Amino acid sequence: MNQSIDNRHHRRRFLKRAAAVAGGIAAAPYVITSTALGGEGRPPASQRITTGYLGTGPRGLLNIREQLSCPQAQVVAVCDVWKPVRQRAKGVVDAHYKNADCKMYVDFRDLLARDDIDAVGIASPDHWHVPMTIAAARAGKDVCTEKPLGVSVAEDLRCREMIHRYDRVFQYGTEARASAACRLGAELVRNGKIGEIREIRVKAPNSVPGGSRTAKPVPKELEYDLWLGPALWRPYSGCPDNGNRWFHVYDYALGFIAGWGAHPLDLLQWSFDTHLAGTWEVEGTGAIDPAGANDAVRNWDVSIRFSGGVKMSYWATGVPKQEEPRLARLGNYAQLIGTEGWVAVYYASMMCDPPSLQSSVLGPDDVRLPVSQGQERNFIECVGTRQTPVSHIDDAVHSDIISHISDIAIRSGRKITWDPIKEEIIGDEAASRMLTRAIRRPWQL
Repeated sequence: MNQSIDNRHHRRRFLKRAAAVAGGIAAAPYVITSTALGGEGRPPASQRITTGYLGTGPRGLLNIREQLSCPQAQVVAVCDVWKPVRQRAKGVVDAHYKNADCKMYVDFRDLLARDDIDAVGIASPDHWHVPMTIAAARAGKDVCTEKPLGVSVAEDLRCREMIHRYDRVFQYGTEARASAACRLGAELVRNGKIGEIREIRVKAPNSVPGGSRTAKPVPKELEYDLWLGPALWRPYSGCPDNGNRWFHVYDYALGFIAGWGAHPLDLLQWSFDTHLAGTWEVEGTGAIDPAGANDAVRNWDVSIRFSGGVKMSYWATGVPKQEEPRLARLGNYAQLIGTEGWVAVYYASMMCDPPSLQSSVLGPDDVRLPVSQGQERNFIECVGTRQTPVSHIDDAVHSDIISHISDIAIRSGRKITWDPIKEEIIGDEAASRMLTRAIRRPWQL
């Protein structure tokens, strides 16, 4: 795909408007509104990126509000399997534009079938992230997908394949790469300001136990079978009611080892190429609640040894660890320790030692990372320019795989050897089968 977004879609919109004008000439004059003409820094309607949103709960609605603040974007559709949730999202969009034009959908496939939509955002439950992303790519839409990526390594790899095959713009919704402090921290590491990397330490918020398995009537406002989608069928027990319930159920997510861990792991990947550090030896411990619905791993404590010589620790809050005192109070961070100091990047900020590193001046030949003004704004800009967003699909896969291999090591109870170049587990057929998940028919990737 070599054409710009303008060339790709202007002809389509021109033909549609021309047909509408031709059909209405005899009945009424064609009125051009001030909104259509743009103004005040907003391009005319024909030059805006039209978007739809799949999954409009709290996270999705936050992203929608950010898109509404982008002059180049026009949100035209929302989709959610919960009726009150999609109605609320439509209300927010319509109130912003002062009209009633935003369309609501229950089934995401109906939204994707619209040829007037350029791009979609996805903030569905985790088990839908990759299936929806792939469906959007096949439908010719650019995609901004919330973290984490897939519920298996196989999903991650398939998602990357399809994004590249269909030449789609993809933004990973980890947000913190828009932070100037995080960007500086990553640049300090990549430019050798802390010397040679010896050790990596990553902490993330813990998953929670509990959850009910008691069957209940399905609420009339919920399309439950569509909420389940590719996940294995089980009776409704209240799990879809909010993220605090399904976040920690293994059928729908990996828990916070991926869901929250995606933030510091993404910043780690921005700072250091884990996939180029040699073969991994991964082992770890964790707890799985045997009684409640929440069967995601919690209290994880994982060690990774890269054959290139770097060692890494990844643990959940609450697991006893000797931490740098300044970092111990934080709920998440990725600390990279070198021979001449350390840098810790965490949600929208950073620390370092020696402190003088913060005033480092990078030269014209130093590595400089891309600048983002915000997750949604960067995505919309890249849809228009066809440039690569700051949080691209390749880094999304590399960072998400850390969560998956950690989870597999814990669940298998043994050391896992991972080849990050071939992207396969070495010498363990049983563990290799855990790289994939069953998908309920008729859904497929």
